Amino acid sequence: MEEGLRKYLKSGTKAHLVGIGGVSMSALAEVLRGRGLVITGSDTVVGDAVRRLRAGGITVFEGQAEENLGDCDFVVRTAAAKDDNPEILAARARGIPVFERAQAWGVIMEDYSNVICFSGTHGKTTSSSMCTQIFLSADRDPTVMIGGRLPVLGSGYRVGSSETMIAEACEYCNSFLNFCPTIAVINNVESDHLDFFRDLDDIKNSFRLFALLVPDNGYVIVNGDDPGASSVAAMLERPVVKYGFSEGSVIKGENLVLRNGRPVFDIFYQGGLFAHIELSVCGVHNAYNALAAASPAILLGVSADAIREALSVFTGADRRLQFKGRYNGADIYDDYAHHPGELKPLLDTVGSMDYSRVICVFQPHTYSRTKALFEDFVVQLRRPDILILAEIYAAREKNIVGISSSDLVLQVGGARFIPSFDEIVGFLRAEARPGDIIITVGAGDIYKVGEMLAEKAEV
Repeated sequence: MEEGLRKYLKSGTKAHLVGIGGVSMSALAEVLRGRGLVITGSDTVVGDAVRRLRAGGITVFEGQAEENLGDCDFVVRTAAAKDDNPEILAARARGIPVFERAQAWGVIMEDYSNVICFSGTHGKTTSSSMCTQIFLSADRDPTVMIGGRLPVLGSGYRVGSSETMIAEACEYCNSFLNFCPTIAVINNVESDHLDFFRDLDDIKNSFRLFALLVPDNGYVIVNGDDPGASSVAAMLERPVVKYGFSEGSVIKGENLVLRNGRPVFDIFYQGGLFAHIELSVCGVHNAYNALAAASPAILLGVSADAIREALSVFTGADRRLQFKGRYNGADIYDDYAHHPGELKPLLDTVGSMDYSRVICVFQPHTYSRTKALFEDFVVQLRRPDILILAEIYAAREKNIVGISSSDLVLQVGGARFIPSFDEIVGFLRAEARPGDIIITVGAGDIYKVGEMLAEKAEV
């Protein structure tokens, strides 16, 4: 099918993207347009990405219907656009070929000799963003596709002129098995996306197959300190490059300390000190993200100076502990964490930031994840001083498991279930005081609460 897709990726061909407002899909739209294709698209939600595409001259329809296809030559769909989507049904009825988003990225990757793909249950966006900063600092002019907006790019993508591409690789629906990595980075492997995968063993096998895509002259880079990633490495009959802070790491972090929550450490490689690193982002998890980002750069010959400088000025990707403003002396932050394994390092980091109270506004993401990881969520959500739960963000799902945020409230104890964003803002306005950190958390649209609160601050 990929060979069939390649013949369409030429100037003048008309492509219609179903679900064009997603981070990866909007980036794909821009990359394809840069190749001379004529792009249209549709999405059920008009967000920032859609507005940006429209401002750039791309026609984007709100809602999905057969007539949106126009006279397109082929369709690319996001993983969330299922076979019963009206545009997918119409395209197939008319004989218009339908391709997956990941297939399109896979074909594009074939044009690059160095394709660095960052995978893992957590940390993909941050580590790929850090790596982007490194390669820009080294004047390597990479093409980039990541899952969040990087301030230095002003978006989540970049079209470079070199032979290097840096991409975020997601395991959901085995999407990353369509990619063509020459360097595969596996940050960590935990249970997630259990609406698709059977269990953790099924997830590990998916990562194993991803690693097997790397050619013999490429690199599989694995977090040696993560049990899941190490388990995948043990399944491979090929050499792997391990990074981490433990013995046995090829690219090894040492002397880790936190200064005001920010990691400071040394990278050792080939038996000697390679670089002294001082990060501008907080949390031990970001020390691991930095090692993940530095590892492919080191193997491809990027200088220690470029790596040190890039990591020192990296301030994070959007929605990764992002400062949003202040209200009544309380600092407002937002974070994308939507898995217990992400909530733990986030709350660890916030706890090290010397605030008197942590007020967390959490919006669970998908019914299946909330149900499957319910007890793990309860453990983490008991940690903030004040917890407000918004209703579960459905994303691609229907609530066939019969779960609500109110179920979490019953188990957490002392939490508040407030389904209305306006009511949440009202509660925060009454509660916020100097010394507090208010953090909106989740992969849905909960960030709007922080923005609404910040807008009500007195200038």
